[in-house]
Amino acid sequence: MKVSTMSRRVLPPLVVALALGIAPAVAIAPAAPMATNACATQWGSMVKQKAPYTGKQVTNVRSGRHQCFDRLVIDINADGVGTPGYIVDYVWTVTKDGSGDPVPLRGGARLSIVIKAPAYNQHGAVTYRPTNEKELVNVAGYRTFRQVAFAGTFEGQTTIGLGVRARLPMRTFVVTSPGGGHRVVVDVAHRW
Repeated sequence: MKVSTMSRRVLPPLVVALALGIAPAVAIAPAAPMATNACATQWGSMVKQKAPYTGKQVTNVRSGRHQCFDRLVIDINADGVGTPGYIVDYVWTVTKDGSGDPVPLRGGARLSIVIKAPAYNQHGAVTYRPTNEKELVNVAGYRTFRQVAFAGTFEGQTTIGLGVRARLPMRTFVVTSPGGGHRVVVDVAHRW
C-alpha cells in the first residue's frame, strides 16, 4: 500500500491497523458504569407476594446496610415443611395481627411485611420473642430504614412493620438456609 505525502503524520496504531484491515492485538475494555447508574434498580414499589404458608417458624429478625439498599432478613427455622410465602406492601398504616390496632412507625412511608409462617410452634411455644417490639433491630444511621417493629403473630402468619424514609423501590425473595431453614429478605433501595 502506498502512503501519500500528506498522510505521513503519525497516526495511533489502532487507527492504522483498522485502516489496513488488520484486527488490533489489544482488547478494548468496556467503559465502567457511570456512578449515577451504579445503584439503579428495576424493583418498583408495588406489592411483592408469594403464596404458600409453612409450618416452619420465625426465629429472628436482623438487618444490614449495603451500598445501594438497606436489608431486612427474617429467619425461619427448619422445623416443618414448605417454603414461607410473604406479602410486602406499602400501606398507610401497619396494623397488629389479631387486634387491628395501628403500629406507629417513624419515616415517610411504611411497609407491611407479612411472613406466612408463625412465631410459635405446633405446641404454641413462642419461637421469636423480641426484647423490644417497637425496635426489633437498631437501624440508627441507615440511609433508608427508620424503624422495625413487631406487629404480632396470629393464625399462622407473622407481621413486621418497617418504617422507611420514603416510598422507594423494594424487592423481596426467599433464600434456603443451610439445614433446611429459610430467610425472607426485604431490600429497600436508597433512591429511585
